[in-house]
Amino acid sequence: MKTSLGAKTLAIPTPAWIVTAYDAAGKPNGATIAWGGICCSKPPCVAISLRAATYTHGCVMASKAFCVNIPRQTQVVQTDYFGMASGRDTDKFAAAGLTPVKSDLIDAPYIAEYPVVLECRLAHVVELGLHTQFVGEIVDVKADKDVLDVEGKIDIASMGTVLYATGSRDYWGLGERLGPGFSIGSALMKK
Repeated sequence: MKTSLGAKTLAIPTPAWIVTAYDAAGKPNGATIAWGGICCSKPPCVAISLRAATYTHGCVMASKAFCVNIPRQTQVVQTDYFGMASGRDTDKFAAAGLTPVKSDLIDAPYIAEYPVVLECRLAHVVELGLHTQFVGEIVDVKADKDVLDVEGKIDIASMGTVLYATGSRDYWGLGERLGPGFSIGSALMKK
């Protein structure tokens, strides 16, 4: 028998991403988010959710673009900081010792030191309640060579991906590989 926990945001784990965008004055800004994921494969899209009260929300609305920066486990301190400080009051990049890089495809910066970046053009805005969901069409994925395997695919194990547990509000590292997708369940298909 399961125990009811009520209606809560406990779809865990979630990604720990930094969403970056320019403010109206062209200053790079970013915020750590846990509400995000791939939402369409054709065209490739990602959905992120931000509260309207956040500075980054206004930046995404103004620029109509954003980048999703995916950290290594060694960057968890900077990732957490971007979720605590406000871009209204401080230059988060300078404080965290990170470098904003202007995308050549969209009007948004990305973080040079983060190994994987999704460059997104704003496609849809959906008001959900406390959060606004931004759907961004992925126009490019940029990755450092050291996180690519021999086939040119992202090797998340060597990257050391960061996860977030919404219930405990803790950061976690990615665990071990369990098997290939669309393959390990094939034995059950024969039944």
